[in-house]
Amino acid sequence: MNATGQTALRQYSLITINYWAFTLTDGALRMLIVLYFYQLGYDALAIAWLFLFYEFFGVVTNLVGGWLGARIGLNRTMNLGLLCQAIALGALLVPDAWLTLGWVMAAQALSGIAKDLNKMSAKAGLKSLVPAGQNARLFKWVAALTGSKNTLKGVGFFLGGFLLWSVGFWWAIASLLMIILAAGCASALLLQSDLGKSRARARFSQVFASSAPLNWLSLARLCLFAARDVWFVVALPISLASHYGWSHSRVGAFFALWIIGYGVVQGLTPQLLANVQGPTDGRRAFFAAIPLFASMLLLLGLYATSDLSANGLTLLLGLFGLFFAINSSIHSYLIVAWARADGASLDVGFYYMSNAMGRLIGTVLSGFLYVSYGLTACLLAATVLLAAVILISVQLKYWPAAS
Repeated sequence: MNATGQTALRQYSLITINYWAFTLTDGALRMLIVLYFYQLGYDALAIAWLFLFYEFFGVVTNLVGGWLGARIGLNRTMNLGLLCQAIALGALLVPDAWLTLGWVMAAQALSGIAKDLNKMSAKAGLKSLVPAGQNARLFKWVAALTGSKNTLKGVGFFLGGFLLWSVGFWWAIASLLMIILAAGCASALLLQSDLGKSRARARFSQVFASSAPLNWLSLARLCLFAARDVWFVVALPISLASHYGWSHSRVGAFFALWIIGYGVVQGLTPQLLANVQGPTDGRRAFFAAIPLFASMLLLLGLYATSDLSANGLTLLLGLFGLFFAINSSIHSYLIVAWARADGASLDVGFYYMSNAMGRLIGTVLSGFLYVSYGLTACLLAATVLLAAVILISVQLKYWPAAS
């Protein structure tokens, strides 16, 4: 490997470690807040409100963050994300009497901003590190970063529960803060100073994607994540507890394991598709959406027409997770591949704004549909949204691996 390749690999390693540290603390913090406030006697709806701003600010942050990354460099937006997370964690190191819903919602809003600054910076940074034309290498790097992030998010759920049980809420938050501060110091000292900075002065109007494939891909991403969260975020855990009688710890462990497995499949997607013709162009997004839709349709049909057992539901959830992870990994690669070479964060920010909007729409719909009509309605909505992903992805079949 030449000197340029070694430098790129070092920068990729730094970005990955930074992303790992953030994701681990983010997953642990979410579990800490859920469990701690549950212990204090808050009900599920009140706890859900704690994360409202966390999701909402993802929409705004990705747009503004993409523009900032092009203006000041992705190293600075990544470090700004770590700083915001450190402040959010520090805000929770207060007396218990201060930990009101409003206070924690504000801290979670800042944590949501931090998460999307960090994610956008990490993904867009890869565009600067991989030379044009090396699509297979870019696919592997994006998949490894994305998959390992989600795996560590699941590990973070376990870490949050363990820390709360072993050292209590205050020391658990302090431990997470130390991890973030260590990652921030390494990032500030070692990350390339001009990473992802646009040579031309980026205008805010440029945050809105101007190319057809990016617009279609962003719309497909919105529908994809709305299809997952419309039943996965609120309806499914409540159903597992109420209909199947699962304990809270069992539900939490299942979701953590599901996310870990989901991340592993994301990371291995390039290898899983290595022997399939055309693994990196727009056609792959279209063809991958078909089995995902089929798995959701199967789940809907069996749940609506039969008394599906817990084991049967778990098996179908695993099948859905397999195909969802493959779709997500392909989408994550394509946005980096199709992003403009100069100022990639503008396109990546727009794309992840769509991702955040999909999650927000799915979460709101999940609560409304489940309360009004039950889990079957949520599964039906997910099926319709995945059908939309297929129709939208037809437009992606005509675009090559990189723009």
